[in-house]
Amino acid sequence: MTDTDPPTGGRALDLGAIDAPVLFFGGPYSNRQATEALFTEARKLGIPPERMICTGDVVAYAADPAPCVEALMEASAPVVMGNCEESLGFDEDDCGCGFAEDSACDVLSKQWFEFARRRLTPDQKAWMRSLPRQVRLTIGNTSVAVIHGGTEDIARWLFHSSPASEKREEIERIETNGPVDLIVAGHSGLPFLDDLGDKLWLNAGVIGMPANDGTPRTWYAVVEPVETGGVTITIRPLEYDHEGAARRMGDEGLAEAYAKTLTDGLWPNMDVLAVVERAARAQALAPQRLAWSPEAAAAAE
Repeated sequence: MTDTDPPTGGRALDLGAIDAPVLFFGGPYSNRQATEALFTEARKLGIPPERMICTGDVVAYAADPAPCVEALMEASAPVVMGNCEESLGFDEDDCGCGFAEDSACDVLSKQWFEFARRRLTPDQKAWMRSLPRQVRLTIGNTSVAVIHGGTEDIARWLFHSSPASEKREEIERIETNGPVDLIVAGHSGLPFLDDLGDKLWLNAGVIGMPANDGTPRTWYAVVEPVETGGVTITIRPLEYDHEGAARRMGDEGLAEAYAKTLTDGLWPNMDVLAVVERAARAQALAPQRLAWSPEAAAAAE
């Protein structure tokens, strides 16, 4: 592993070449039940922790911030710094999620943020401060960059419906640190694939909170190299003990609105969502699969 300087001036972690499946996931969100379920799923897939890459926001809404951080620290799974790690690690005043001031999400976030702040240890906060803002790797012949939200705005909201120009802005900044084929991002909470032709944008979704699709499932992604070149990407649902996670939130006196989301699959507020994503509320997502290669993309240009 080597460290290089990403376009933001922070540290980037280079994992080098990996010729095996890699699991990407975002937002454990202090949800211990979902985190444990994901590690169990990875073992079934034969994917070790060093090939499980988190797009950040290990800590957020749910009831077990310290155990979730401890699980990732002990596993040594690569984690990109999210806005929650940045805020908690550096003792900021709020989560830095980018919610509009005094919106429902802003008000609700204040509760879980203070709850998490009190429960994290100094060592866990130091770990958060140490996280890279970008992870680089190559899967087969496909170069990959992993970020949280955006390169300059860590909490940038980018959805499937967001203009390609906005994603290309991010790609241009990323590529000041070297060319990239596949960008894996987090933050938005919704899984999607966006084929930009010569580039591919993947949001693996989050495991700690449903995708506003009316089901309690959460989501992760697996990127697998193909012998003939390129990769196969699958976005997969994660089933876990969501009722147990909701009960834990109740036991800790956390916001009932988010505990309810764990069971009914609907966000309590959609202020952050773009128009297209708002309209998709309660529409159950389906797993996705895409075969893609840099060479085929270049030939099609």
